[in-house]
Amino acid sequence: MKEIKVVLLYPPHQSWTDSMCKPNGSLAYPNLAGALQEIGVDVEVYDACVGNDKDDLDEVFYRSSELENDLIRTGVSDERILQEVAEADIVGLTSIFSDQETMVLQCVKLIKSVFPDKFIIAGGVNARSRRSKFYQNGVDLICLSESEITIQQIAFVLQKGQRNFSEIPGVAFQIDGSECVNKITAEEVVWDLDKLPMPAWDMLPNERYWKIGRPHGGHFDQKKELRYASMMTSTGCVFACRYCHIAGETDNNGDSGPIGRFRAKSDERVLAELESLKSLGVKQIFLEDDSLFGRKKRMIRLMRKIQGLGFEIFAVNGVNIPHVLKNYSVDMDVVEALSEAGVKELALPFESGNQRILRKYANNKWDLEKSDIEILIRTYRDHGITICGNYMIGFPDETRKEIEQTIEMARRHVGYGLNAANFLLVLPLPGTPLYDEAVEGNYLDKDFDIDRMHWQKANMKNTAVAAHELEEIRHNAWCELNDASWVKYKTNMKAT
Repeated sequence: MKEIKVVLLYPPHQSWTDSMCKPNGSLAYPNLAGALQEIGVDVEVYDACVGNDKDDLDEVFYRSSELENDLIRTGVSDERILQEVAEADIVGLTSIFSDQETMVLQCVKLIKSVFPDKFIIAGGVNARSRRSKFYQNGVDLICLSESEITIQQIAFVLQKGQRNFSEIPGVAFQIDGSECVNKITAEEVVWDLDKLPMPAWDMLPNERYWKIGRPHGGHFDQKKELRYASMMTSTGCVFACRYCHIAGETDNNGDSGPIGRFRAKSDERVLAELESLKSLGVKQIFLEDDSLFGRKKRMIRLMRKIQGLGFEIFAVNGVNIPHVLKNYSVDMDVVEALSEAGVKELALPFESGNQRILRKYANNKWDLEKSDIEILIRTYRDHGITICGNYMIGFPDETRKEIEQTIEMARRHVGYGLNAANFLLVLPLPGTPLYDEAVEGNYLDKDFDIDRMHWQKANMKNTAVAAHELEEIRHNAWCELNDASWVKYKTNMKAT
């Protein structure tokens, strides 16, 4: 068996000049690195946005340059990327977020131009959905599904000195210009998440992330020391919203297999992961589950088990409104469990202030009329938990009146004590049902600008409210409903 080396590469980050640059640090690479370590493969993670000990952080992160697409590039030089991958047999890149596709593909082209024989793998919903673009730029193989087991199988093939991947499920590649797609079946999905290798969080440049102090969520005093990490206690979701890729991952017809179905780790596995993070000196935990309370009793039980571990916990994703309600009012069992476990902040996806929009695009998740949101917000505040709300505007057929209803709802929530109101413009991301509907309905050109796929930008045309108006409405609502000091703090955390 041939010894091989793998480098998992986060590309430099591209940002709009009016938005905050945050290092990616997604969970994909700790998960994949842990899987490769389990089978004895030499693996490294290199985040080209922040560099490693060979790079001066001030030079790398705080001195950005302008790209040809007028966006801002933050990260190491091309020369440093080439140095870090020079000894690798495999280079892996994740393309989960569409607005970073350009940087991923630039890295691929750069590496292939100097090292044409290196085997380059890409994964993530964006790569899966835009495979032809990735092949054109030099990607050799695309992982279509969850890839901890897949990357082990790929490594085994390369260790044999071969490049025949026809027997590996969940991958796509080209032979003589023709694509081979090996779909993954329900039987091949990992249903018992405890069987997955432990994530290798220690391979991330954590100290650099902590020094920069820009996690994906949470509201912190600028002087507060951050030692944070992300984790997931479950995968998949109990909902299937039209604007989410999970809506296309719930049956066995898609390329990914039914990975969108809700699956949960055991209590013991979650506690073991928390102990691993504690050993690294982590103080703040960001729970990134797609459906944190997909099984409410399980999460309440789990929250009670992690009391006393010394973490501040931030539920920045996957807490849906019906999960924190009981008979349309606040569920006190949930509040008390979260409070006692040290949860400091919840991000609640209110999404829309119009029931028609919720019904059409968001599984009709919650009842606007019956749900007592005032007592919900006030109760969490009384228990020392910060609440921020996420609101979406700009659905294809959403009228100005319906948008105003959402903003007015957010205004009421702020009056109840909501700490922050985040307004997101609807994104028809590749891999979601909304994307297909937007193309079919002439809301999105087939040759759309991938660089504009950002939650502050309106990407669709022919919408009920024009794109430039939607961006102005979003910005004005955000400035109006958030504290001036918070707006200033966020505005100052730019890439430039």
